[in-house]
Amino acid sequence: MKVATAQEMREIDQKAMMEFKIPGIVLMENAGRRVAEGVLERLDGTQGRTVTIFAGKGNNGGDGMVAARHLFNMGVDVKVLLLESPDKITGDAATNLEIWHRMGQKVYTITQKDDFNAVRLFLVKTDIVVDAIYGTGFKGKVKDYAGPIIEAINASQKPVVAVDLPSGLEADTGNVNGHCIRASLTVTFGLPKIGLLLEPGVAYAGDLRVADISLPVSLLEGEHLKLNLTVKDQVKGWLPFRPNTSHKGDYGRVLIVAGSRGMAGAACLTAEAAARAGAGLVTLAVPESVYLPVASKLTEVMVVPVPCTGEGTVSKEAPPLIRSMMDRADVLALGPGLSGNSETWDAVRKIIMFSGIPLVLDADALNAVVGRTGLLGKVKVPLVVTPHPGEMGRLAGLSAASIQQDRLNIARRWSSEWGAVLVLKGYRSIIASPDGTAYINPTGNPGMATGGSGDVLTGVIAGLMAQGMEVSRAAAAGVYLHGLAGDRVVLEKGMLGLVAGDILHSLPGVIRAVENEF
Repeated sequence: MKVATAQEMREIDQKAMMEFKIPGIVLMENAGRRVAEGVLERLDGTQGRTVTIFAGKGNNGGDGMVAARHLFNMGVDVKVLLLESPDKITGDAATNLEIWHRMGQKVYTITQKDDFNAVRLFLVKTDIVVDAIYGTGFKGKVKDYAGPIIEAINASQKPVVAVDLPSGLEADTGNVNGHCIRASLTVTFGLPKIGLLLEPGVAYAGDLRVADISLPVSLLEGEHLKLNLTVKDQVKGWLPFRPNTSHKGDYGRVLIVAGSRGMAGAACLTAEAAARAGAGLVTLAVPESVYLPVASKLTEVMVVPVPCTGEGTVSKEAPPLIRSMMDRADVLALGPGLSGNSETWDAVRKIIMFSGIPLVLDADALNAVVGRTGLLGKVKVPLVVTPHPGEMGRLAGLSAASIQQDRLNIARRWSSEWGAVLVLKGYRSIIASPDGTAYINPTGNPGMATGGSGDVLTGVIAGLMAQGMEVSRAAAAGVYLHGLAGDRVVLEKGMLGLVAGDILHSLPGVIRAVENEF
């Protein structure tokens, strides 16, 4: 599903009106009707129920006026509180305000601090609030008189249905600079807005519903829209088809270089995840120091020992052997559990530079290029890097906190800089490609913040790439399936006891669910 900026959404609306000749008031009518439907679903019947609508002066307020009319016609007691003088309402919003007046209904104007006591009384008597104060054009801080009203709405603890996005939330960033509505449900129109999908905005939006308001589908699927929300049907369409006559060689060969003394588990998780993601053959290269325990644990993966240092890590003698192994592989996953040994990092950098097959870099492979990220731009094969915010901060020379404040733009910038598909992990992981295409991932939960979870993800992405999936799609699908597996575990076992192995073992079931085979 495409995701729009405020400007992109305005352009879509304008094209719908100018090129397709859909009157703006028709779009407003459809939007308000969808809001009313969302409210009705949360009311236990209509008789004796009261809905209070807080409306601003723009089209967002006009949508609220339409919702008011439909709810009133269905038997709901509707109170409309206008946060602007009625003579400042223009265009289609003014038309719907006039309709409301002609229906004999009152509008309460709330523009002065003296009116706040009335606001509190309305809130005491209401069942649901509709927030139609600010729309997608909002930036910065709410007006002085609106702030206390928003705080009163939040303090009332009444369910709130937000129109398009919660008032006080910036559509393009998800930033909140002061007062902001905390919605139970946000009914957004046409396409989701960026701010509804990223923190902190996602925490204010509540349940998100993307409502059809009759915008032509060609406008909602334009190639110029580069940002996407990964959804199930999309991932289903990307997963490789398996003919009856196929064999393991048709599904790719993954080579993994991982592990060290004390961190052999990371290597095992990565290798098993690649196999669980559908790779035909998986080979795991580990230091000789951990070969025996790893080989005894893994029965579906080929394990190969490589020369190691005295500390039990991959040594400088390993790259030639690994290079020869690449001749029989389609994808190389590099990094999990390799350690911080300087000789190992030298070996990692050599492997990256001579690789002739697509690469997935994680963990210590990323640490090995801190301060030397120019190497990434010199890689001649498809490249995926999978940093968490701390790793991303070290790579970009920024703090983890600053990474978190601007995740989407940072992921896009450095993806372009390095010529790599960049998976910025965390809540609502970002998958960015050098051409500007990006995906926001909706799956996953805090229980997945556990050791080894990232190693599983690395294996899943490598396994999908080995099967021929386009690199950015493999990364986006891998993150989606990985998060979905974690969500399934939480439903069965809860968050606190979740471990990476649970995610690994849940993968086949969630892939089957996405494919709808059963």
